[in-house]
Amino acid sequence: MARRLAAAFALLLAAALAGAAAEPSLLVTTGEVTATTAVVWVRSENPGEVALEARSAGEADAVRGVLRITGRNDRTGKLPLAGLRPATRYAWQAQAAGQTVKGEFVTAPAHDRAARVSLLWSGDLGGAGLCRRVDGGYRIFRTMARHRPDFFLFVGDTIYADRKCDGPGVVPGADFVAQTLREFRDRHRYQREDPATQELLRATSVYAIWDDHEVKNDFSGPTEPLMPTGRRAFLEYWPILPPDEEPTRLYRKFRWGKLLEVFILDTRQYRSANTDPDGPGKTMLGAAQRRWLVDNVSASSAVWKMIVSSVSLSIPTGRPERRDSWSNAGPFGLPLEGGTGFAVERDAILRSLRENGVKNLVFLVADVHHAEIIRHHPTPSFSFHELVAGPLSASLGRPRPLDQGLHPRSLFARGGVNNFGEITVEPAHLTVRLIDEEGTVLVTRTIGPE
Repeated sequence: MARRLAAAFALLLAAALAGAAAEPSLLVTTGEVTATTAVVWVRSENPGEVALEARSAGEADAVRGVLRITGRNDRTGKLPLAGLRPATRYAWQAQAAGQTVKGEFVTAPAHDRAARVSLLWSGDLGGAGLCRRVDGGYRIFRTMARHRPDFFLFVGDTIYADRKCDGPGVVPGADFVAQTLREFRDRHRYQREDPATQELLRATSVYAIWDDHEVKNDFSGPTEPLMPTGRRAFLEYWPILPPDEEPTRLYRKFRWGKLLEVFILDTRQYRSANTDPDGPGKTMLGAAQRRWLVDNVSASSAVWKMIVSSVSLSIPTGRPERRDSWSNAGPFGLPLEGGTGFAVERDAILRSLRENGVKNLVFLVADVHHAEIIRHHPTPSFSFHELVAGPLSASLGRPRPLDQGLHPRSLFARGGVNNFGEITVEPAHLTVRLIDEEGTVLVTRTIGPE
């Protein structure tokens, strides 16, 4: 018995030491990149100055800045970089207290340039106790880094604040349900300190959005008391700079040359209670965000319009009495009488986009823990694609009947594997690949523009 206890203690000690040894004291992430700007996020274990430099190959001049880290905001800070060159790969380095961290990012092409785009997307990290492993952490990120994307879209559930993360082989530090600001910050830092996560975030830039588990499973906007706390920690830990007049705004857009414009939705903080019956008064986006979405997508001159929604349009989630995604469909894909989804608002948005002549529309989603490519044809004259990826590391889901109200056709579906999606946009077409944790391509599908 004593021998077994000693062995168990040694294993726990080794796990703790492995996790501690791998955790860097200086964390850096770049994001919100445009053709001429970027945002650099930093967390330093010790307050003080962080010197930042970004330099393109063959250029003598560098963009430099100094970020002062204090004890506020959990010793995090953000530095906007300006004066960058479009369509340029920048190598950056951050220096503080004798430590140097290096990485790179790519700026967007000019709006009128039809340049190739490569992006990754996925979501759902660290759910169901499937957190950082002692033997390699979140290994899927190393696979993703090898693809050298122009950027990564992190589509929700970046932490599972409402789930304990413990068990054999898991790096300690997240075995609690977050209730306080300090605990929410600790959960974000636990994720960010993972060396494999750092490998991806040093290889490219990121645009992140939250879903429910950054606060609490299936939470509904202002009805959730913990929402302001979870939102604050999320904003502190990602390189997002909301407008001064709306300091908690998370929905936003960015352009990547002539071929692509991306619209990132916040499907959480403005939504009606999930338990409300669906109807014209129920909203997931709120009036201002819904108007912003319709107006901006309709006005976009990019070839492809890509909308990022953390929850699916056609895959029902939650219980019938409190649906969490857009759909009202039941187990067989048919609408339920007295449904509690958000399908009325969804269909109104799609109708407005159709009436405004929007073509080449793609929705990127996560949340359902399986991979799928879906073509929707709600009317004879209007169609679009919904592309599903995830989880990065969470419980494994399975495909299910789709909402027949959108006249869907599943072109590929696969459960049972951690996965991410890769999209390549070129002048002639868009190509989507769904890829598992080991780098095996599950499916490749090419879509031509209308």
